[in-house]
Amino acid sequence: MVSFGKKLKGRQIQEWQGYYINYKLMKRKLKQYANQSQAVVPDRRFVLKDFSRMLDHQIETIVLFLLEQQGALASRISELNEQKDSLQEVPDISKIDELREVYQAVGRDLLKLLYFVEINAIGLRKILKKFDKRFGYKFTDYYVKTRANHPYSQLQQVFKHVGLGAVVGAISRNLADLQDRQGSYLSIYDQPALPLQDPVVDSMQAAVDRLSHSTNFLNFLAQHALIMQEELPAPVEEGVDDQRYHFMSLLLNLANTFLYMVNTYIIVPTADDYSMSLGAAATVCGIVIGAMAVAQIFSSVYFSAWSNRSYFRPLIFSSIVLFIGNVMYALAYDLNSIPVLLIGRLFCGFGSARAVNRRYISDCVPLKYRMQASAGFVSASALGMACGPAVAGLLQTNFKIYKITVNKETLPGWLMAIAWLIYLVWLWFSFKEPVRDTEIKNVPQESKAEPDSLEKGIVEPLLLKSPENQQDEDEQEGDESEEAPEDSHKPANSIVAAYRLLTPSVKVQLLIYFMLKYAMEILLSESSVITTYYFSWSTGHVAVFLACLGLTVLPVNLVVGSYITNMFEDRQILLASEIMVCVGILMSFNVIIPYSVPQYVCSGLLLFVSAEVLEGVNLSLLSRVMSSRLSRGTYNGGLLSTEAGTIARVIADATITLTGYLGESMLLNITLLPSLFICIVSILATFWTYNSLY
Repeated sequence: MVSFGKKLKGRQIQEWQGYYINYKLMKRKLKQYANQSQAVVPDRRFVLKDFSRMLDHQIETIVLFLLEQQGALASRISELNEQKDSLQEVPDISKIDELREVYQAVGRDLLKLLYFVEINAIGLRKILKKFDKRFGYKFTDYYVKTRANHPYSQLQQVFKHVGLGAVVGAISRNLADLQDRQGSYLSIYDQPALPLQDPVVDSMQAAVDRLSHSTNFLNFLAQHALIMQEELPAPVEEGVDDQRYHFMSLLLNLANTFLYMVNTYIIVPTADDYSMSLGAAATVCGIVIGAMAVAQIFSSVYFSAWSNRSYFRPLIFSSIVLFIGNVMYALAYDLNSIPVLLIGRLFCGFGSARAVNRRYISDCVPLKYRMQASAGFVSASALGMACGPAVAGLLQTNFKIYKITVNKETLPGWLMAIAWLIYLVWLWFSFKEPVRDTEIKNVPQESKAEPDSLEKGIVEPLLLKSPENQQDEDEQEGDESEEAPEDSHKPANSIVAAYRLLTPSVKVQLLIYFMLKYAMEILLSESSVITTYYFSWSTGHVAVFLACLGLTVLPVNLVVGSYITNMFEDRQILLASEIMVCVGILMSFNVIIPYSVPQYVCSGLLLFVSAEVLEGVNLSLLSRVMSSRLSRGTYNGGLLSTEAGTIARVIADATITLTGYLGESMLLNITLLPSLFICIVSILATFWTYNSLY
């Protein structure tokens, strides 16, 4: 893969090359320190002082050039403002149009400067991270703390970019004033949400958003969905995205996500009763619930591949298969057939289009809406997870229509079949197939397209990320002397190729994802059997318990995304969450004292909430450290995480059914043992990974 040094050089604007951070020089300096340390023990204070002086010089060069360019832009805007004031006295449409074009040209020059700041900030973050890893010092903490709040700090110019924000505001305001607003006398300050139709303003705002990126609830949810972006997309892709974007189609994708999650969990409270009514053991519910996950292992792959060519046809196929699967699930009662029941659930799994839903958001939603869409994906999943058991608790009825039985076991199937039929009709008439890449390439480009240097802008939101939270790509990509293969940016073409792109830290995080999905599936899938055996709970009680667990998802993510991640590093939250999951598992065991409702509810709540926190933080980290080649193609990062989670659910459900042969009295403790073992292994792996990295 291409090293960061080469990427940095390739993204530099030619006439500004002397003002970029000299990443290669500082990397050589680190090697020099390392070689000296092999011969003699280096003076720590000398190394810190020497490298700090070099960094100060680099940052000073960047900041002085930045201030010079800001001043030049401010002067140009001031001159244009004088021309605009004279035009307001004697309006001339042709001159107004010319003036708008000049303002847009200034905006494009400002974009160059924004990318300049962003690239330098990324280089600074990477070299600080490399220093900490190579020598084991907390140099980053020392350097940032001593420079960030100093009255003469130049580091703040790179990270705060207050002056650049003022220039962006000046250009945006003046373009808004020149734009025809149908006689309105309101400015952008009176209506800040008023959409500007100028693409230059949108591009500037997107660049500023990246520079101002910080952890918040919306971003936390977006990363929770693991909808990855390519490492180096171009700003001009926004125009392509706008051609693809269709709000109703996005809404249909989110509705598909919601209905599928309802479909997954609506049978959990009654699966044991359904199994017994067909003459099987209550623990067969594990296989009934898990059959959907088994099929999803395969459906994720073919839906991901299918989405390379279409989004509409996979969603149509998904709806039809889910309709058939739910009808078969409901008819199994009157046919008195466990095989029909299982085949129905398999059909439901084969209709899992979550890979399409994720892919649609990453490919067809413009960057400015993508975070909201990703958060909507997670919210729809959480809402569906809560609604499924809650709806099941309301379906307490028993009657027949001709020879078809409608009761609490079959009604979830009939209800979901009707829901998918309605969705299919809505999909057929409302979904708009996005424009494919081949069609977009034929769209003529505007003559005032941005120059090549702008088309290579970096969109990773890296400025305010803690260096400890990011895998150092340089270590993955090798030294700068290595030649990059021609296919270094091509997506993986097989599961094996995708697996080879995974670094040790990514593998550990996939193990963590496997562990938390396994533990959550054990808790949810065996809840009806456990609560019936120990507490004689009814279906309604189980449904309320599961619905309450599901309703914790969004509030927990709100607290973590808005507050916790601003107080602690992601890796600290990750480790603490793993330990709390382990505590929740330990509390769930029935050892000495009689098993009670408070023990079960409290341990289950602790386990579930901790796993939710762990999932969000883990996927947030995973979305940052995974190779950019896994951000696109059939075998992408989202597919790998989905497969890891789905396999965990399958194994968990199989464990429940197999353990059932030992008797329901043994079910709780034996199914918790694998959860405890995997959790301990993941904690040890986390310790090992971060000790080696940091």
